[in-house]
Amino acid sequence: MPTHHLAQVNIALPLEPLDSARLAGFVSALDPVNALADAAPGFVWRLKTEDGDATAVRAFGDDRIIVNMSVWESVEALSDFAFRNPDHAAVMRRRREWFVPMKEAFTVLWWIPAGHIPTVAEAEERLDHLRRHGPTPRAFTFRHPSPAPDAQAVPAPAGEAPRCPAG
Repeated sequence: MPTHHLAQVNIALPLEPLDSARLAGFVSALDPVNALADAAPGFVWRLKTEDGDATAVRAFGDDRIIVNMSVWESVEALSDFAFRNPDHAAVMRRRREWFVPMKEAFTVLWWIPAGHIPTVAEAEERLDHLRRHGPTPRAFTFRHPSPAPDAQAVPAPAGEAPRCPAG
């Protein structure tokens, strides 16, 4: 059983208030996509308020920013949901219709001990770390993942250095 899970946060700045006609498509997709995430293989937890989503959470120094934070069993589980689930992918393709393009990183991944629930303050620190230092084992991206702390090294053929399972 893994001793670590993957935490992720992604943030977005809506082009208009969430109750505007322009954001109606995004808002109407929230509940169905969140339900898909909750039922996805490898899903562990997601940040939500009593309303069932996290759109009311205020963080990252701007009250207009919306936060999506969740925990997954692995990078692969999150990646499968985020990029291979057709309903989620359809929403992601429309991101530019609803959100301001970010000049800095807006998604960060990091490993947490299994059973730990990350805080928004942790997420802010990890995103700041990624923005300042680029991908590291402390804060990384889908493109540059870091192996879980409990990942077993894959034995290398004689004369080669060991490598991580993802690499």
